[in-house]
Amino acid sequence: MNLQVSSSPHIRDSRTTQSIMLDVLIALIPALVASFFIFGYRSLVITAVTVSACVVFEFLSAKVRQTPLHLNNLSAVVTGVLLAYNMPSSIPLWIPVLGALVAIIVIKEMFGGIGNNFANPAIAARIVLLLSFPEQMNNFTVKIKYSAIGSTGAGDLASSATPLGLKDAGQFVPGTLRLFLGQHAGVIGEVCAAALLLGFVYLLVRGVITAWIPVTYVGTVALMALLTGNDPLFNVLTGGLLLGAIFMATDYVTTPYTTKGKIIFGVGCGLITGLIRFFGSIPEGVSYAILVMNLLTPTIDRYTMTKPVGGVKHA
Repeated sequence: MNLQVSSSPHIRDSRTTQSIMLDVLIALIPALVASFFIFGYRSLVITAVTVSACVVFEFLSAKVRQTPLHLNNLSAVVTGVLLAYNMPSSIPLWIPVLGALVAIIVIKEMFGGIGNNFANPAIAARIVLLLSFPEQMNNFTVKIKYSAIGSTGAGDLASSATPLGLKDAGQFVPGTLRLFLGQHAGVIGEVCAAALLLGFVYLLVRGVITAWIPVTYVGTVALMALLTGNDPLFNVLTGGLLLGAIFMATDYVTTPYTTKGKIIFGVGCGLITGLIRFFGSIPEGVSYAILVMNLLTPTIDRYTMTKPVGGVKHA
């Protein structure tokens, strides 16, 4: 009889990648519903186009590389939704398709598929699009009744800066209630804090994520705002902080394993975001912060990973 000995933990769990991704999609639904009421039907069109493009590119990649097709795990759908949520409602539809190509083919499949990507695909793709098409990616619109500026667009939409942009320009910014409900310009998935927090609670209850990264990330930004003489609540409710902290900084593949590592990751994201917001030349830094910390995750894991009892220390 052979006795197999291995170190802990010995974990058996019925959760699958598909069930986890399904929970994430359910948590993202409130933000999609909110985006429809804030930006109109085009938010639904952008989401549908981006998700479809991500699924198609993953299918084509599997066929070309002759690897197993894993569309049923829903990871491409989650990437598509998150990427769409990082788009303004005025974006030309070919840009999300290009973003899907970058996210799925370049960031995910070229590095070995799910579980092997070095960064969150949606975050990396958004940065590529921001650098490549700054005018289109920063052309924000919102319904006229929510706009601080008069209508310059077609239909019932008005062109407007985001609250962070308005504040930097010294202009009137929406009140706390409007910020919480998302009645202002921004990308379609980030504006409604109420919807994002609802999704956060769902993910916590379902055990999909822990609170360490979101709480330390948001808390660090709030503390930096307080120390630099800025409004902490305003900085929590504006920009992509909640969307990034809840749904993208908690990605299993690109964030640390241990609790200590997660805290370091969250604080690091918060520090970088705060430095960019309060001392940089651009109003927002969530995407860049998460990408930088994604790249540092292997190093964080190296120095925070616990040694198994009885394990051998390698040179």
